Amino acid sequence: MLSSACISSDICSSFYSQSTHYPGTLMSFWQKLMDAVTDTATSTLSCIVEAIRTVFEGDPETRRKVAFSVAVIALSAKMAKADGIVTETEIKAFQQVFDYPEEEAKNVARLYNLAKQDVAGYQAYAEKLSGLCSSGKPQCTMLENVLDGLFHIAKADGAIHEKEMTFLEDVAQIFHMSDEQFERVTARHVYVDGRDPYIVLGVSRKDDFQTIRKHYRSLVQEHHPDRLIARGLPASFQVIANDRMARYNAAYAAIERELRAA
Repeated sequence: MLSSACISSDICSSFYSQSTHYPGTLMSFWQKLMDAVTDTATSTLSCIVEAIRTVFEGDPETRRKVAFSVAVIALSAKMAKADGIVTETEIKAFQQVFDYPEEEAKNVARLYNLAKQDVAGYQAYAEKLSGLCSSGKPQCTMLENVLDGLFHIAKADGAIHEKEMTFLEDVAQIFHMSDEQFERVTARHVYVDGRDPYIVLGVSRKDDFQTIRKHYRSLVQEHHPDRLIARGLPASFQVIANDRMARYNAAYAAIERELRAA
């Protein structure tokens, strides 16, 4: 998990003292958070997460949301850095999957730039996100949203580099995803001869149509954006949730056409 150690105790002390004046105001918290961080103190990102835990000790839901956002921003930046170069298209891809208030754009950008300096430490942020999963169980839907977002960033420049795929596989393992779940996520983003609808849905060509339909309906129930929002899905991931649902619908329709024509 993330270490609570900081490069400079002065930075942490400054952040703690400033943030406690705004215990219930998320916007003020972000501003004070970034005011306390220098653009060169990379490991102070660890300090930030510890500060979030302390400042929102009495507000676990806000603490979880803020920690989730910080970890996603950092992990997204390190994903973009995985192949050695952070491109403008990757930054735009991040902005597409992580929506945030316009007034917080500068703060988010500073945190993103701080994290993208190198790839080191991404495992710690993946572990932090895994621990923040709302279900607390393997196969967490929220973490699948995050991995979808990371794939979106990785393929933004037209191809997924070998180092980026290694990064994604490593994150999936930290998220406790099964090989089948990771294969399903990958199939939604990486394909040569067209998407295989059976892999996208996670079913076999040997399954009968009733079995496939039952599994499809289960996926729709589990991953429908409205249900995810009700369970606390951050607004920033609604685009990813909608895109995934469209993939499921298209895959099911393709299988249905194929089996009816057989």
